[in-house]
Amino acid sequence: MKNAYEMTDLGTLKHFLGFQIKYCEAGIFLSQELYTTTLLKKHQMQDCNPTVTPMSVAEKFRGKGNEEESADEEEYRSLIGSLIYLTNSRPDIENAVNVLARYVSNPSKTHFGAAKRILRYLKGTSTYGILLKHEENTKLIGYCDSDWAGSLDDRRSTSGHVFFLGSSPISWSSRKQHTIALSTTEAEFMALNTAACEAIWLARLKKNLTGGEEDEVKLMCDNTSALALAKNPVFHARSKHIEIRFHFIREAVEKKLIHLEHCPTETQKADILTKPLHRKHFVEMRDMLGVIDGADLGGV
Repeated sequence: MKNAYEMTDLGTLKHFLGFQIKYCEAGIFLSQELYTTTLLKKHQMQDCNPTVTPMSVAEKFRGKGNEEESADEEEYRSLIGSLIYLTNSRPDIENAVNVLARYVSNPSKTHFGAAKRILRYLKGTSTYGILLKHEENTKLIGYCDSDWAGSLDDRRSTSGHVFFLGSSPISWSSRKQHTIALSTTEAEFMALNTAACEAIWLARLKKNLTGGEEDEVKLMCDNTSALALAKNPVFHARSKHIEIRFHFIREAVEKKLIHLEHCPTETQKADILTKPLHRKHFVEMRDMLGVIDGADLGGV
């Protein structure tokens, strides 16, 4: 490329757009430690007491009531925007940030306090990030889950999914569903649909980048009824009211673009992307998600 373009070789990439890249024997570690430290200082939280989880399971959020005290809207938006960028290397805060991002147009002091709790969590985990491992296994595998009717404002459910290349996390999402699900089965089916779209896109991206064959992506779900609904066209008596667009997943299964499998709830890695978890469960799920402390890794 140097023959065609004027270029300067700056050496091995170590910093890029707020990311730190660390090379180690196990692979490549991505983090945003400096970005996190700067964010804490910006909001005067550099000396705060850390917390173990980004969001309390006891706290339930609604839109700001008429008698609730308003937060500084500009500061809240700035903080949430920064946290959204931080989720590029921190899937462990994805759900908490997604929940609070729903209130950027009219935040309350309660919402702002919850956002500061995320900063307290980041204070104790600023060196955490994701490791892209050196490994022969490059199969795509995804996990999807939902939290039925979790939003107190409109009773919509939250979908969460995470995809791994081998054992390395490469894509994750936590989003409120666009329509109301009337059962846990419907909520899980909608989550399956969203994850299937991402699975097909990732498989095609991988094919274009490597020149190999397009993968049949394994997609793990812990709801047997949703799996039956996705696999069996006859199983429709309770689901005629589900919008037709959700049924494209059946076609994806028939074309062998995705392969659906059941997994126990205990090993459902997307659980952390749908709702707040208690301390012990959160740490277990964070480990399963592949978020680790970069301070424990040696460099090369």
